Amino acid sequence: MAKLYIVPTPIGNLEDFTFRAVRVLKEADVILAEDTRQSGKLLKHYEIDTHLKAYHQHNEHKKLDEFIELIETSSSVAIVTDAGMPGISDPGFLLIRACIENNIHVEALPGACAFITALVASGLPCDSFIFEGFLPQKKGRQTKWKQLAEEKKTIVLYESPHRLLKLMKEVNEYLGENRKVVVGRELTKMFEEYIRGTANDVLKHFEEKKVKGEIVVIIEGA
Repeated sequence: MAKLYIVPTPIGNLEDFTFRAVRVLKEADVILAEDTRQSGKLLKHYEIDTHLKAYHQHNEHKKLDEFIELIETSSSVAIVTDAGMPGISDPGFLLIRACIENNIHVEALPGACAFITALVASGLPCDSFIFEGFLPQKKGRQTKWKQLAEEKKTIVLYESPHRLLKLMKEVNEYLGENRKVVVGRELTKMFEEYIRGTANDVLKHFEEKKVKGEIVVIIEGA
């Protein structure tokens, strides 16, 4: 029976990979990868020689039928992204939905996810939260901030390093300079760090320091 495996990959530290994930990738007929070069490094580290095929945001729409046919004619296909869980601010959702619509069995493996890691370590309430991923860059951004200003649950965002200062200025403007914020950077890597404080404190910190690495922003609810 055809099957799609959703396989989360390490978000930084290569040791954060499960025995099951290695086995599934070794046994799969094909691995669909967001970036075959990046995934190739992980596969080489774990001595996995399964064939890689590119699946990313630039081809996931136009080649969806082709990918479904590939899965239907295979015993098992795995999907991975550069880091973390496929479908969470990464390609994967369209394919997973199409598999379900075509009665293809979908099996998700547990594993690394950047926002869960940062949320738990933030010290802010994590019993109830909302995950917004990357905020819209233009249309709808101001409206989204106005909505978040009233949100009582802990807010979780992703941001790129070169846009972090803009984001923090907007947190100060729309949510208030005294709102508690935690920024997780380079999670699980050698230079992992958490910057905690008020929105104003965190803004000042990054105004004086060049920002590098992947970013997760955790914001106290209203």
